Amino acid sequence: MAADWTSALNRARDHAPFLARALERRPELAELMASGDGEAALRAAKQVRATDVASALRQERLGLALVLAVGDLAGAFDLYKVMRELSTFADRALHAAIEAAIRKRVPDAEPAGMIGLALGKHGAGELNYSSDIDPILLYDPATLPRRERDEPGEAAQRYARETVRLLSEVTSEGYVFRVDLRLRPASEVSPLALPLDAAITHYESSALAWERAAFIRARSCAGDIAAGEAFLDHIRPFVWRRNLDFGAIDEVRRLTHRIREEQRGPAEPGPGYHLKLGRGGIREVEFFAQTHQLIHGGRDPSLRGRGTREALDALAATGRIGESDARRLGDSYDGLRTIEHRLQMVGDQQTHSLPSGQALDEVARLHGLDTGAQLVEAVETLARPVAERFDALLDEDRISVPRSAPHVLGEDSHAPGIAPELVERVAGWTSGKYQALRSSAALSAFDAIRPDLLASIAASPDPDAAVLRWESLIARLPSAVNLFRLLEARPGLFALLADCLTLAPPLADELARRPDLLDALIDRTALDLPGGVEELAAKMGRRERGDDYEMQLDRLRVVTGEERFALAVQLVEAAHDPLAIAAGLARTAEAALQVAVRAAEEEFAAKHGRIAGSELVVLGLGRLGGGVLTHASDLDIVYLFTGTHDGESDGERPLGATLYFNRLAQRVTAALSVPTAQGALYEVDTRLRPQGNQGPLAVSVESFARYQREDAWTWEHMALTRARVLVGSTGARDEVDAVVRDILCKRRDADRLRGDVLKMRAEMAGHKPAKGPLDAKLLRGGLVDLEFLVHFLQLRDHEGLVPGLAQAIAELAEAGLLPAGIADAHGLMTRLLVGTRLLAPDLDRPDPAAAALLARQSGCDNYADLLRSLGGARESVAAAWQDVFGETLEMDG
Repeated sequence: MAADWTSALNRARDHAPFLARALERRPELAELMASGDGEAALRAAKQVRATDVASALRQERLGLALVLAVGDLAGAFDLYKVMRELSTFADRALHAAIEAAIRKRVPDAEPAGMIGLALGKHGAGELNYSSDIDPILLYDPATLPRRERDEPGEAAQRYARETVRLLSEVTSEGYVFRVDLRLRPASEVSPLALPLDAAITHYESSALAWERAAFIRARSCAGDIAAGEAFLDHIRPFVWRRNLDFGAIDEVRRLTHRIREEQRGPAEPGPGYHLKLGRGGIREVEFFAQTHQLIHGGRDPSLRGRGTREALDALAATGRIGESDARRLGDSYDGLRTIEHRLQMVGDQQTHSLPSGQALDEVARLHGLDTGAQLVEAVETLARPVAERFDALLDEDRISVPRSAPHVLGEDSHAPGIAPELVERVAGWTSGKYQALRSSAALSAFDAIRPDLLASIAASPDPDAAVLRWESLIARLPSAVNLFRLLEARPGLFALLADCLTLAPPLADELARRPDLLDALIDRTALDLPGGVEELAAKMGRRERGDDYEMQLDRLRVVTGEERFALAVQLVEAAHDPLAIAAGLARTAEAALQVAVRAAEEEFAAKHGRIAGSELVVLGLGRLGGGVLTHASDLDIVYLFTGTHDGESDGERPLGATLYFNRLAQRVTAALSVPTAQGALYEVDTRLRPQGNQGPLAVSVESFARYQREDAWTWEHMALTRARVLVGSTGARDEVDAVVRDILCKRRDADRLRGDVLKMRAEMAGHKPAKGPLDAKLLRGGLVDLEFLVHFLQLRDHEGLVPGLAQAIAELAEAGLLPAGIADAHGLMTRLLVGTRLLAPDLDRPDPAAAALLARQSGCDNYADLLRSLGGARESVAAAWQDVFGETLEMDG
């Protein structure tokens, strides 16, 4: 729709006294707007003749206020252009004031060492039409310009006072901005400008929850901007915590409740209704977005946008809130902000309340409506969806899980069905026995979850085991407040946690070491399979300004650990086929490997440079190469490099190719396997490299090819049937794939190959017998025998030469080399292998609940049916073994 400048100018003159006066004072701007050239008017508003800073800023402010208001009324400038222009002017004004304040004392000095941080709507780039600004002023004593006799602190306070005066003093030309410095730490007693070290100490040790929320929108906007950005980078972990702080989130909610309770005026839209603080108002949209950002933004930097609508859209894009919620809240936010601007245009006052009587009608007509009643109706339409969604946020939806949540008890801990012995034992946890339950905050948080906790333990398959594992978990925690707050906020997690503690011993041990892993379960996507390798690698390798090598590795370990934990929970909850979970584990490992290589390469190149024409290639073998891992799988890899041994790196400390890539490979292995505070990721097994442990860690592709052609044993060629390049350029992948294909397609003596395979399997059976009745891998007729069968046929007949065992079996069956039913045997035993690694790690019969879950995962009716099906699968493999090798398997178990 075309802009209507004539109507806008008439409404401004008739219904907004401030704009009417401004039009009289700036007729040249009125003329440009009357001609319909809003952009020319905007440029002219920014061009002032005054030479002193105070006058120049006031003249520019008046011109901008006039042009932006009329352009807004005309429909030529949308809300976001208006807010952006106001916010960038505030940046310029604050910077100019700081610079002028310093130069008044130290002529020609640059504003080094004095920092202006924008917070609130200014930081978000969403400044009100007639708003104050809420900066925090900081200074660096080492770089702040000052006279010789001035102490840094004294000089900084002088500059701060002068900055405030230049902006907020009302003169005959008006003012620039009202300046509110109360967002600084301990504003009642602290100086106007704080030294950087003191500010860092405050935010790292004693800042309150609302300060975290305030810094969501903080940015360095004036003075020494680079120093301000460095400060914000330094305190980023304070604002964006990877581990959830539900105590802080509770504080934000309590603050919101208090704002509602203390807000005077009508709760529903009408005369006196507060557009900002009223129920369904602007602040509730902002708090809705910021609360979700506080919860999720530490682990997902894409949610750290400063703008309110930007944050809502990002939350919807990542599935944290519904798209319709984001759209309705965003539309309401835009509408309420637009009406807020209309209120403030009338008299250039920072007002947010709807007036009454004639004044309400005047605002309505300025907005383009006929009556005040129509304006109230418009506000009510905008506020209603905000209030509804914010009420739901305060009440906090429970996480949904694909099983029945435990019965939630009332306040009576002795409710029917809960054994008195259990109540007494859990009550004993607060006797001072556990460090995590000694503080008043921990005891209060524990009391809030005690009924649900008792219910979840009582409903678990083995309550005694559940109590023991709960006690083991609490005993290892230095503080349990966050865990209890998380469970209070997400009661549905009780069911998941009870399953983890009672059904999966390895998972219970992992939680005891890292209870923060539960944070990963609060997302609605917690029970979704992970995305592709590229998507996972982007998530693991996401960097932020200032991240060093160790920070990159920490993020890699944290994200990978969370993905593996989520997949473990999905297995315990039977949310997906174990084969899909195994594939997800393989994608996760492949992505982690790619990110570890990239980070190690960059850090290594900083010292040693790179070798032109050469690159590191990582070959995956075993289950990793086949794309199916369990939670206990090692990573079987071989490091190769392209190019020749003669190359040398081009860095400050050059290395020859062999030494260069061997050291680089060592770093990659360490990145994946060395334990840190965030834990270790994987055991890395490189024994399948040429010459095994006796050979170098990384060899050239040429050396690898020569070794495989001339010196490799049959078992090494069998391993190559599952080889897959996981890291390397397209050219490098093609080169290595060609070598592998050439080796696998080599003509072989069938009798000699048969003898080698049978001898190796017999030796393996002697050294590695089955560990229990559920050892689907090592039981005769199990997965190892099936793999030997497949690899023999692949090498003998050159059929089914693909790394994935399931696909290889399908192709061999299609070629008539294996019976069709062998695929079902492979599927059942692989599902059982994946499940037992968590549910029955000793491979003996687990407790009844875990046994039933294993059976369900494997597509069986019950545990007895599972054992019968396993026996049948093994018989299928034994029959195929007899057909291919003419030898009878000695079945065990």
